[in-house]
Amino acid sequence: MADLTVRPMDVRDADRVLAVYQAGLDGGDASFEVVAPTWAAFDAGRLPAHRFVALDGDTILGWVAVSPTSTRQVYAGVVEHSVYVDPAAQGRGVGRLLLDTLIASTEAAGIWTIQSGIFPENAASLALHQRAGFRVIGVRERIGRHHDRWRDVVLLERRSPTIT
Repeated sequence: MADLTVRPMDVRDADRVLAVYQAGLDGGDASFEVVAPTWAAFDAGRLPAHRFVALDGDTILGWVAVSPTSTRQVYAGVVEHSVYVDPAAQGRGVGRLLLDTLIASTEAAGIWTIQSGIFPENAASLALHQRAGFRVIGVRERIGRHHDRWRDVVLLERRSPTIT
């Protein structure tokens, strides 16, 4: 992990971020989505202040970003996140570095809850999130079809211990 750095994501990262996203989608256990969006759609759906890329030198190995869960003011401190790591870089601490960066960023902004939904088959992601302080809050059974089969989604959240 000593070679890794993190910086805010910007438009110059678009091609690589979307390629890492697509690689995760191609693995079949990352999302109900099957095709990464355009950069315009990706950019429009995520909060600019909480998007980061992890790099080894100049190579982007992964990314993390958040979306608001609601436009209602009462939910201003709740976000949903996604974290994707290039399959070739998994097991190097990239995901944890990205989550730690995201947690620091969101807490500094007064965000008290980060939530996510993960397929139960994605054991590595579930373990990563639990090590980063997320807890399982439930399972949505057979919530949607993906590649012609029903999929469950494990719901996780991380509540800030400092924002009350």
